[in-house]
Amino acid sequence: MTVDAHHHVWDLSVRDQDWIAEDSPLRRDFTVDDLAPRARAAGVDRTVLVQTVTVAEETPEFLALADAHDLIAGVVGWTDLTRPDVAEELARLGELPGGRYLKGVRHQVQGEPDPRWLLRPDVLRGLTAVAAAGLVHDLVVLPHQLPACVEAAASMPELTFVLDHLGKPPIASGALEPWASGIRELAALPNTVCKLSGMVTEADPASWTADDLRPYADTVLEAFGPGRLMFGSDWPVCTATASYGEVLDLARQLTDPATHVEIFGGTAVRVYDL
Repeated sequence: MTVDAHHHVWDLSVRDQDWIAEDSPLRRDFTVDDLAPRARAAGVDRTVLVQTVTVAEETPEFLALADAHDLIAGVVGWTDLTRPDVAEELARLGELPGGRYLKGVRHQVQGEPDPRWLLRPDVLRGLTAVAAAGLVHDLVVLPHQLPACVEAAASMPELTFVLDHLGKPPIASGALEPWASGIRELAALPNTVCKLSGMVTEADPASWTADDLRPYADTVLEAFGPGRLMFGSDWPVCTATASYGEVLDLARQLTDPATHVEIFGGTAVRVYDL
């Protein structure tokens, strides 16, 4: 089974995506029906649909989509981790139509001004509820926030932390440090996993090549190993720079074929219980 462990959808008539620039090619609707033929053509069997905005209504909508589309095998949704009744809210989501597809929770930590936001007592309490619910926590962070990720993961061995987009390394600049050191510290913890995703959007959009991305892919592969690395397309965000098929082909090109069973399926199936 080939799994795309990270993609999005949105309908601008339902909800604005205020992070999309007015002149961006992403400022239009992207639906499961748009993705499905691209996924089939690329040989992808199942996907994980990931939250885009910090709006409570989005997660039930995504669960309903998973219930209606065989392509979607899991959802990483959003809920306010600081609310005192996180456990009750997660239980409520699990009882909704498609609730069985809820596999994880993500918060846009990259937008939090406090680099140690993950370590706030109210956030840690919420993450404890995520772990108790049998879910994972997806991390969308910037490199300077990696130390807090390391502390949080070390303090909560019962929770699996999934790092999205390699922690957004500065690929366009070509710099590896201090990002690479942060990656190695995070990967040293057994309850951490990384997504091989989002690289093309961190590269120079006008001139990137596979060779520009290779040092970053090599770093996470060496640090996490294929058993804790999973492919994600980051569709449709990736389409500003590369097509769905190109992103998948690129990930295959950057990894040893001997690792593909895990990176393109096995890890995601195991971590997200697909």
